Amino acid sequence: MGLLAIIVLGLIAGWIASLIVDNAGKGPLVDMVLGIIGALVGGSIFSALGAAPITGFNLYSLFVAVIGSVVVLVVYHAISGRRRL
Repeated sequence: MGLLAIIVLGLIAGWIASLIVDNAGKGPLVDMVLGIIGALVGGSIFSALGAAPITGFNLYSLFVAVIGSVVVLVVYHAISGRRRL
């Protein structure tokens, strides 16, 4: 259930994070895939801070995944925007 929860939460979190972060023409599919990575990053960030990482399919885990997805999307858009210049 843990891996499946991370994938599903990552897809949802990636979509929510794409609404928060201005994606400047990037596709929502890319944002959702990056959301899966963001769920893992969010779990790592919260674990390093001493808080519980993703614990299953609940609102707290969605919050953790959205925070991680926003971080990943901001870094991704900063790197992809820099390459075009």
